[in-house]
Amino acid sequence: MHIESITMHELHMPLVHFFETSFGRTTERRVLLVELKIDGVSAWGECVAGEHPYYSEESLETAWYVIQDELAPALLGRDIDSGREVPGLLKRVRGHRMAKAALENAVWEAEAESKGVPLWNLLGGVRREIACGVSLGIQNSIEQLLHKIEEELAAGYQRIKLKCKPEWDLKVFERVRARWPQILLSCDANSVYTLDDVEHLKEFDRFNLLMIEQPLWNDDFYFHAALQKQLKTRICLDEAIHHARSARAAIELGSCGIINIKVGRVGGFSEAIAIHDVAAANNIPVWCGGMLESGIGRAHNVALSTLPNFSLPGDVSAAKRYWKEDIVEPEITVSQKGTITVGDKAGRGYELRPDLIERLTARRKTISQAAAVRV
Repeated sequence: MHIESITMHELHMPLVHFFETSFGRTTERRVLLVELKIDGVSAWGECVAGEHPYYSEESLETAWYVIQDELAPALLGRDIDSGREVPGLLKRVRGHRMAKAALENAVWEAEAESKGVPLWNLLGGVRREIACGVSLGIQNSIEQLLHKIEEELAAGYQRIKLKCKPEWDLKVFERVRARWPQILLSCDANSVYTLDDVEHLKEFDRFNLLMIEQPLWNDDFYFHAALQKQLKTRICLDEAIHHARSARAAIELGSCGIINIKVGRVGGFSEAIAIHDVAAANNIPVWCGGMLESGIGRAHNVALSTLPNFSLPGDVSAAKRYWKEDIVEPEITVSQKGTITVGDKAGRGYELRPDLIERLTARRKTISQAAAVRV
């Protein structure tokens, strides 16, 4: 597979409903897509970096820069057999995992197309149906949240995850559990608490939560291990897991009982599979988190979620929860029993809508082999 050119597309996609976390409220996503011309055929990847460096050190602007000036020149003109080769070609650049993931995942997609197999099959997937949950952001009121939970349960979702922060946690959980005592419920703190909040966090044990996701610092294992010893509820690590090494360290320290794998956060499919394998070897279940992806990133999440140790419902929910129109077809939907079925179509499994991509594109940049000054 010969990489001929790389085009970056920045799309502006308004959300159907605002999404609020402890970082703030989002009403529109600036989405960075990469299009690789490989043997004359287009393959696509999505960079999940946000507009601001809040969730991670990366942002859309840093990703645009590092792809344009560093990563694209390292790939252009290369002949590659497999997506697994990409991390080695990009390793000179430290970090910037979200930018790297966009490029690597596009190569995996091209590999699946060239071999005539579904992407999920190429990754080593075994599930023909994946279980789906939803992530609900902080709302304007508890009543508004309860209404949204009712809608999502009626739609069939198997797990409800609530974003939380101080003053939007215990009272919220009490109201939710009073109405739905038996639903599979979890929460996500996005690192908003500290060890000074231990007594407060112990109160979470009252609500029979599946997990508390990333309650403490985004780069920490040690203090999460100390906290886990004091909680009955399992801690799930998200932001702190960068690669298989960090997953192994967290597991051996006792920092978590569950791991959230986001392919766009960890640098691409190769590292996501490695983390999956480390967790499986240690009997730690994993699930696939979401980053408000468009249909391209969502299709890649579906494919990853077919691996055997993705045993908990992930955040790979229906496109209509986020977008009035998505850029792939058929639209990614969730069944009434809360599942997505994967098909046998080669590659990502969904066709692109080039007309909609064009209409939503705010800027575009193509880097060809002739323009690459570093290899």
